[in-house]
Amino acid sequence: MADEVILLDYWPSMFGMRTKMALAEKGVEYEYKETDPWVKTPLLLEMNPIHKKIPVLIHKGKPICESLIQLEYIDEVWSDTYPILPSDPYHKSQARFWADFIDRKFYDPSWKIWATVGEEHAAVKKELLEHFKTLETELGDKPYYGGEVFGYMDIALMGYYSWFKAMEKFGDFSIQKEFPKLTTWTKRCLERESVVNALADSDRIIEYVYVLRKKFGGE
Repeated sequence: MADEVILLDYWPSMFGMRTKMALAEKGVEYEYKETDPWVKTPLLLEMNPIHKKIPVLIHKGKPICESLIQLEYIDEVWSDTYPILPSDPYHKSQARFWADFIDRKFYDPSWKIWATVGEEHAAVKKELLEHFKTLETELGDKPYYGGEVFGYMDIALMGYYSWFKAMEKFGDFSIQKEFPKLTTWTKRCLERESVVNALADSDRIIEYVYVLRKKFGGE
């Protein structure tokens, strides 16, 4: 199977971490090809000519782009193993809604928190904390976002986990102090081998952020 499945990814990508979690949950073997998104390799351009971004999942020579779409594809193709999306149509719609919320609302301030200064930084921090609060409220007292079972939205958000420490450092806040339910949830997710093995080292992410700040004039 390894020669049938290829993942083009870059180690700090929160989106690639999602795909790796899903593949691990399904027990899918794959070939990993480190692909720097700033260097557009011929294979990347061939497999994702529209957006030219990673991650790209290649299955039997055919590309699947965008991480949330990859999660659904993986769930459908390897449907005889651990389910990622709930079977109930309503619960499935809610999982999709919140995963979309993460990428539409959460991604931008989580990126800008280290790339802005002054009043803009203060506004970005406020927005990010509001979104963390929204996610904490949605979780409530449930073990996982979908209820009793680790699934689609958990994977969608845990893809960002390796970046949490950088968000805290450059945003000057503590997730543990301000969002205790979210903290308990992350600890529960980190008990899963699929999650731990997919995540990048948080300190290495911080080092990478300093490189990006210099690259894009954030310092």
